[in-house]
Amino acid sequence: MRRCLAGLIPVSIALAMALVPAAAFAHGGAYLPPEFPGVLLHWHLDLFVVSGITVAAIGYLWAEWRVGRAHPASRPPIYRRWLWFAGLAAIGLALLSPIEVYDDVLLSDHMVQHMLLEFVAAPLLLLAAPITLALRALSARPRRALLVVLHSRVVRALAFPLVAWLIFAAVNWGWHFSSLYDLALTNDAVHYIEHGCFMAAALLFWWPAIGPDPAPWRMPHPVRILYLFLAMPQNSFLGVAILSSGTLLYEHYISTVRSWGPSPLDDQRLAGSLMWVGGDMVFLAAMIGIVAAWMRYEDRRTKRLDARLDAEEAERASQDAPDSALSAESREAAPSRPRPG
Repeated sequence: MRRCLAGLIPVSIALAMALVPAAAFAHGGAYLPPEFPGVLLHWHLDLFVVSGITVAAIGYLWAEWRVGRAHPASRPPIYRRWLWFAGLAAIGLALLSPIEVYDDVLLSDHMVQHMLLEFVAAPLLLLAAPITLALRALSARPRRALLVVLHSRVVRALAFPLVAWLIFAAVNWGWHFSSLYDLALTNDAVHYIEHGCFMAAALLFWWPAIGPDPAPWRMPHPVRILYLFLAMPQNSFLGVAILSSGTLLYEHYISTVRSWGPSPLDDQRLAGSLMWVGGDMVFLAAMIGIVAAWMRYEDRRTKRLDARLDAEEAERASQDAPDSALSAESREAAPSRPRPG
């Protein structure tokens, strides 16, 4: 484990250093047409994002190693580690790759970035069950502190499904239909806040629906399906609103000068289509996953019920067996009565 952690740090530093010239080139020529395959090298170095991803990766590996050492017979499932790293990879793809480089040039590109954060990274991170892993890995005092936070009134209020649903909708509508979106394209601090809002809202939204971690509120599987089903029209209406707008919504893309790619209005329509179709496809996939999980849950519950009934029947049979044997012995020991006549 120490070798693994020690190896990740220099690799991350080397990756960051390797990205410096590519990042500088990308930002210097961000308005140049993205030509394949050269565009694949236009990565944007962001030490804040790289550091966050590295810390999250090392932290998960450390917690996994600690649980495995303390409970060798009950190690965390390996697939959860891959889900965690896939979620981190989605964040890196959204915030470090050419998607980030061209997000202030193409609205459709910016929309892909937000969808990666909300519809890919957030669900994958939650499916990795980081809270469960942390509770198993932490010592007594930090574990109690985490439990206090999870059971606090603030977390209970924010994680309430209706509140989480409304926050998710409000964040998406609020950012896309306000001057904040334009401001985020020109102000780095606001851009960080924007990404943080989208990520936090998505984590809150997906937690009660698909998260295996303990949550203040647990919804039955049918309610989870309804929860996601009602989110589809909200996402569709937002995408259609952007798609059908006859005017450009964001001043930044009007003032951006480029001689390639779709017109700003066509680019805006493409962005709305991506949100509409892409978001609904993710919701449908999530609902299918919940139906599959529901079927597995009912199957396990039926097996447990059958096992309990079999155990109760066996216990009754074992209790009745001595009585039956005693009755048989009594009949054999009793003297036979002479027949009359």
